[in-house]
This record gives sequence, structure tokens and C-alpha cells, in this order.
Amino acid sequence: MLSRSVWRNLGYNARRRTAIPEVPYRCFSCSQRAQVDSNKANQDERMTHFGFSNVPESQKESMVGAVFSSVASSYDAMNDFMSLGIHRLWKDHFVRSLNPGSALPSRNTDTTGKGWNILDIAGGTGDIAFRMLDHATNINHDHDTRVTIADINPDMLAEGKKRSIQTPYYNTDRLSFMQGNAQDMPNIPDNSVDLYTVVFGIRNFTDKQAALHEAFRVLKPGGVFACMEFSKVENSVFNAVYKQWSFSAIPMIGQLVAGDRDSYQYLVESIEQFPSQEEFRGMIQKAGFMIPGRGFENLTGGIAAIHKGIKPLSQA
Repeated sequence: MLSRSVWRNLGYNARRRTAIPEVPYRCFSCSQRAQVDSNKANQDERMTHFGFSNVPESQKESMVGAVFSSVASSYDAMNDFMSLGIHRLWKDHFVRSLNPGSALPSRNTDTTGKGWNILDIAGGTGDIAFRMLDHATNINHDHDTRVTIADINPDMLAEGKKRSIQTPYYNTDRLSFMQGNAQDMPNIPDNSVDLYTVVFGIRNFTDKQAALHEAFRVLKPGGVFACMEFSKVENSVFNAVYKQWSFSAIPMIGQLVAGDRDSYQYLVESIEQFPSQEEFRGMIQKAGFMIPGRGFENLTGGIAAIHKGIKPLSQA
């Protein structure tokens, strides 16, 4: 887990809802003058949010990486505590709504292979990938669909590889793991993926729009982009209760269960910073996707939402 000193060096304090205000990144081994000079050097650098604090874009990736390295072994168990198990129902519904292993619109332009080629981004622990393969195999009797789990964090991937040993897909060509950044995946060819999924991950990306454009590039014409992410609660009373639970209980549970309050405080703040359902739908559309229907489906009053986009067949 992350030590308190590491979090202090990141200029972050879980007992406060806002970042320590002096500087976005603190180095206690440096002199105050060195910190000021560093700030001046970074004045022209683009900034982004890390929870409620603003940090240079060049630093966010390593900071988020530290969080997920800290929580990797307890991530799904903590999701159980944080959502009272509801996240499992959301994930099951997400997979059923995509129906992997059935006929795909992309088959209109590509008849060279059998089964789906699925790319699961930020899917290190395998929670979604295993569900996808189970559905394709047991519901659609498809034994050819394959999933590549991609994650920027090696510790999350290691957790997924360890869990895969208990599945029938271990050491088969139906399941593979890849370390990579969703904003730039040069090893994934253009127009090669039938389904691109990202679940509870995209809110942590430094450049979400770049990741959406990259998703558009790798998908086949007719291919589907599907994202499930924490979102904005619709009912104001429910929203107030949910925020009280999020900011009070979840970090405390993180401390009790995982010994890591700070990482879970960041995760709560990252949810608050994520765009609304309508705003994120606009970002998907801006990347070139067609939006089916409303474009999103709220879950449990908007605590989470499923977003979908389709790459036009005209891109063939």
C-alpha cells in the first residue's frame, strides 16, 4: 500500500476533501526555493485533475499508477464493500446488454473470422473479461470469442493473470494480457476490434478524448464502444445521501479493509470529477461514434451509467 509519506509527497491528504493548496506536487527533500523554481518551470505545462487537486498532465499517470498498485489485490473486494455488491449486478447487466458471441454488425464488412475480438481496457483484474468469455461460451455456445485485457498498471495485470488460473481460459488463445496506455496503442491495428470495453477505468485517464479517438481507430466499422462508469445521481435527495456515504464511509472502509484510506479517497474524488452523462455522450460523439438512442443507461439512479457508441459502417 502507499505509505503516508508517499501521499504527502504527492501533496494529498485523505482527511481533507481538497488538495493541499500550496503546490500540486510536493517534495519534502527539496528546498522551498527549488519548489518555486519547479513551479515556474511547469507554468506552461497543461494541467489536469487528480481527485480534487490540479497536477501537471505529465505527473498524473504515475500518480494514478501508484493508487492502483496500492489497491490491486483488494480492488474487487473493496468494490463489494463500497457498493454492497451492486457492482456485480451492474457488470452482469453490462455483459448481457452486449451479448458477446452473438452476431455482430461488423460481420457485414468482415467475414474472415469466427468469434468476437474484444479489447477490454483498464481491465487488469479480469472481472469483465471473464464474464464476457463465460457469456459467449455458455449462452451463445461460441468457443472462438477472445478477449485481450489491456491495462497500464502491471500490478493490476498481475492480479488478473493470477485469477485467470482458476478459469477455463487460462493458457488458451481466448485470453491474453497486454500492458499499454489506452491513449496510444500502436500495437493494436486499425479496424481490428469488434468490441471495445472499459469499465470503471476511463475516469482515471489523463486525456479521455484521446482515448476515445484511439478506441474509434482500433474498432472495425460497425464495432461497438461500451463503457460503464460512475456518473451523476439524478435525484437530489438520493444524491446528497450518496455523497455523504461516498466521502465519509468509503475512505473509512478503505482504511479498515485495505489499510489504505488515501487511495479510496482519491477514487471517490475522481468519481465526482467525471463528466455528466450528457457531457460524456458528447465526447463519445466527438470521437466519431454514432450514438444509439439516448446514448446512455443509468444504473441505480445514476450512480453509474452505461455508454455506447457505434463506429459507422461508412468508415469501411
